[in-house]
Amino acid sequence: MKMVKSLVLAGLLAFAPAAVLNSQAFAQDNAAVAAAPADNAAAPAESSVNATAPAADAAPTATVAAPPRMKPTPGVGMPSPGEISLQEQFSPTGHTARWLHDVLLLPLITIISVLVLVLMLYVMWRFRRSANPTPSKTSHNTLIEVIWTVVPVVILLVIAVPSIGLLADQYKPAPKDAVTVKVTGYQWYWGYEYPDNGIPEYVSNMLPKEKAEANGEPYLLAPDNRMILPAGRPIKLIITGADVIHAFAIPSLWVKMDAVPGRLNEKTFTIEKPGVYYGQCSELCGARHAFMPIAIEALPPAQFDQWVLSQGGKLRDADAAVTAAAPAAAPAEKL
Repeated sequence: MKMVKSLVLAGLLAFAPAAVLNSQAFAQDNAAVAAAPADNAAAPAESSVNATAPAADAAPTATVAAPPRMKPTPGVGMPSPGEISLQEQFSPTGHTARWLHDVLLLPLITIISVLVLVLMLYVMWRFRRSANPTPSKTSHNTLIEVIWTVVPVVILLVIAVPSIGLLADQYKPAPKDAVTVKVTGYQWYWGYEYPDNGIPEYVSNMLPKEKAEANGEPYLLAPDNRMILPAGRPIKLIITGADVIHAFAIPSLWVKMDAVPGRLNEKTFTIEKPGVYYGQCSELCGARHAFMPIAIEALPPAQFDQWVLSQGGKLRDADAAVTAAAPAAAPAEKL
């Protein structure tokens, strides 16, 4: 009997602290419930004050309208029917690359190909078996050996000098005043973010055929949301991938860079004139790889600043100073 009483007493002592704590918590809950009506009564006044604050903050940007969507020009920033050469270029590096291709490489390739073809035909005719029953024993012609060693070296040097310069220009670091855009490749669309201007990421998907034709844009190249950039200002793209490897490519601006998950690749360029420039993902990335179009809408600097403000972004000090100092110009022609 004494043992039973001892066990009951020990159980009461063990559960006594928990009961005290539960009673305190219950009392706190009741106090919170009782105080809730008073807080709710004061809430409308506070919420009305908070409701006016965002409106006041958004008032300056709400009055700024986005520039109208620019119309593309056939043959500018896009492939042309029957075109067999590089697209017309609208960036300094693009001009250098096209000159290297059209003026230097193509003539050299043509001359070498024709020369080799002529030599092969001549050898096949001149040294055929019926015309030379006794083969020639001539070997080690020093002059010929010098020529076929020196001439290729000279050709390679002529090609290497401008090629190295073009490579250096393509990977030159961006200046401090460059407009920075983070580009992210997804399966299967693109995301654009403007960290320096405070514009969060928005996504760009391909337009259906009917919508693209209604907009006067090329199907498979027209997205719903374009990347907006200023013409005449240096651009810095920070390119990455969210899932697999993509490739951000705009042929008419000589821009191509892999979007690799876990890595930030950088590309710097300058767009010479306003317009719409199209591209596509150039790295096989999955089933809908062919449906990841890119469109860059290059606006005059003042209209780009207007677009930034219309998106709720902010102008950097350098951009604002340039825009304020620029004289009033005639409206840019819509391409």
